[in-house]
Amino acid sequence: MTAVAEMLGKLIAFDTVSSRSNLGLIHYIRDYLAEHGVRVRIMAAPDGQPKANLWATIGPDKPGGIVLSGHTDVVPVEGQPWSADPFTLRDGGDRYFGRGTCDMKGFIALCLALVPEMRAKPLTTPIHFAFSYDEELGCLGAPLLIEEIGKQLPQPRLAIIGEPTEMRLGTRHKGCYCYEMRVTGKDGHSSQTHRGVNAIAAAAEIAGELIRIAEDLRVNGPHDHSFDPPYCTLNLGNIQGGTAVNIIARECRLEWDFRPVPGASVDLALDPIRKFIDSDLLPRMRTVAPETNIEIVPDLGVPPLIEEKDSAAEALLKMLTGANETHGMAFATEAGQFQQAGLSAIVCGPGSITQAHKPDEFILKSELVAGETFLRKLIDWVRSH
Repeated sequence: MTAVAEMLGKLIAFDTVSSRSNLGLIHYIRDYLAEHGVRVRIMAAPDGQPKANLWATIGPDKPGGIVLSGHTDVVPVEGQPWSADPFTLRDGGDRYFGRGTCDMKGFIALCLALVPEMRAKPLTTPIHFAFSYDEELGCLGAPLLIEEIGKQLPQPRLAIIGEPTEMRLGTRHKGCYCYEMRVTGKDGHSSQTHRGVNAIAAAAEIAGELIRIAEDLRVNGPHDHSFDPPYCTLNLGNIQGGTAVNIIARECRLEWDFRPVPGASVDLALDPIRKFIDSDLLPRMRTVAPETNIEIVPDLGVPPLIEEKDSAAEALLKMLTGANETHGMAFATEAGQFQQAGLSAIVCGPGSITQAHKPDEFILKSELVAGETFLRKLIDWVRSH
C-alpha cells in the first residue's frame, strides 16, 4: 500500500459526519504534523461545539504562501445501501471505496503523505494547510479560519481548494443559498377540515410553486453554459410537519436551496415565491384563520466563485498542470469565501463530484496518482519562488 493510500485509510477511519465531532481527526493530523516539525494552530469552534479548524505552515513565516484547503467533514451514510463498512478503506482494484475518499479526504491524504517531501529541503514560498469543519453544512468553518488569517497570520497569495474536479481547473462555481419556510396554520379535528388551515397542505402549495419557478429558470434562464446544468437550480430538501393523522397540521417546515449562476440574484427565486405567498396563498389562509402565517427564513449562504481571467491561481495551475481550459462547477465550495477575503482562489482536486455523497463512494487510484504528481510539481515550484 502506498503512503497516500495508507494515510487515506487512517483518515477514512474517523467518522467525521458533520453532525459529529471532527476533533479526533484534527488531533491526529496535529500530532502527525508535529512529528514532522510542522507548526500547527488549532482553532476551536466558537460556539462550543466539539469541532475545530486546523492551520499549518511548512516553510518560511512570510506573506505570499500557497494555501491547500480541504474540509474534514463528510455527509451521512444512514439509509444508504453500502456494501461494506463506509469507514473502512476498501481496495477495489482500480479504486478505493469509503466515505470521504472522493469528497474530500483523498486530497487531504495527498497533502499529508507528501509532508516529508515538503520538509526534505527548504521552501522559498510557504505552503499552508487549511483544514476546516462543517463544509457540508454550508461552509461554516472556513470563514472563521479565514478571519484568523486576516488577523494574525501572514497573508497568503492564493488558495487551492482540493474538491473533486478530476484535477481540472475550476475557476468559477455557483453560489448556494438555503431557506426555511415556516408555515403556521390552524389546528383542529381532522373531521372538521373546513374549520382549520392545514400547514402541510400550504407547504405543499409552496413546494409546487417553487417547482414551477425552477422550471421557468431552466427554460428561460439566465443561462451560463460553462456549468452543468447551465441554469439556476432550486431543490426541495426537507419537509416536516404535523403531529397525528387525525389532527389538522398546525405547523410545517420546508427547507430548500437555490444555486444561481454567478451574476444572478437570489431574488430570481425569492421575488416570485413571495408574490405567490403574499397575494395568493396567505390571503386564502387568513380568510379561515387570521392568525395563520408564513415566514421565509434565510438559513445560510455560500458565495459563488467569480471567474478572474488570468488570476494568480489560474496562471500557476495552468503552468504546473499544462491545462489550457478552465471549468465551471455547479456545486459550491469554500473558494468563494477565500476570494472574498482577497485571495486568488481556484478549485482543483482528485476524484469526481459524481461519486460524492453516494453509497459506496470511491476515488480512482489514477486520480490520486494525478494529484500526487501535481503536488510534487507544486513543491518544486515553491522551492524556487
